[in-house]
Amino acid sequence: MTSRKRIALVHATPIAIDPIGIAFEAGWPEAERVNILEDSLSPDRARDGAITDQMSDRIVALARYARMIGSDAVLFTCSSFGTAIQRAASTLDIPVLKPNEAMFEAAIRKGGRTAMLYTFPPAREGMEAEFREEASRVSPSAEIESFLVDGAIDAVRAGDEATHNRLVAETAATIEGFDAITLAHFSTARALEAVQAATPIPVLTSPDAAVAKLRRLLT
Repeated sequence: MTSRKRIALVHATPIAIDPIGIAFEAGWPEAERVNILEDSLSPDRARDGAITDQMSDRIVALARYARMIGSDAVLFTCSSFGTAIQRAASTLDIPVLKPNEAMFEAAIRKGGRTAMLYTFPPAREGMEAEFREEASRVSPSAEIESFLVDGAIDAVRAGDEATHNRLVAETAATIEGFDAITLAHFSTARALEAVQAATPIPVLTSPDAAVAKLRRLLT
């Protein structure tokens, strides 16, 4: 019998915790999950408008703490810290995953055009860069187009999940001509069923794809 794998989940906002928990229950319930919440990261990222050196140091410190407590892998669940997470990954001897890398890889393999629905504007530029980086390895001709779902993140932060899901689904219903739709943030994954009901295009979420990749890497 093999020991349970310990996965550190590093959150910059509490609204990411439930979606990744649900994904693990569905895709890898045997894994031991450790939640590390540092909820000043998200407002600081929005305030600064960029990933500062200090913020990058904070991300590295969180990853090192996760390693220190015996984690077999680290998954960051906020979409706004890609370059800092890459730096953290380069310093550790265990897998350190960005939130969306597994989802982007899956989307690129579905075809040439991916639509991304996002709700947190500071995350867009970095996520598009991550997509292009992943595409350079998998399919260099792949393209991404992003669609802001205005007001959705405010709704979910206020506890109004129904409005969040409706707004995301309404945006998805207007999208045509893409091979896949990606829900950009862990918090957006809660709209999966509503989006699937609104469009015939395959829909991918970060939590489900990340869990599947972690399980492949570690078992």
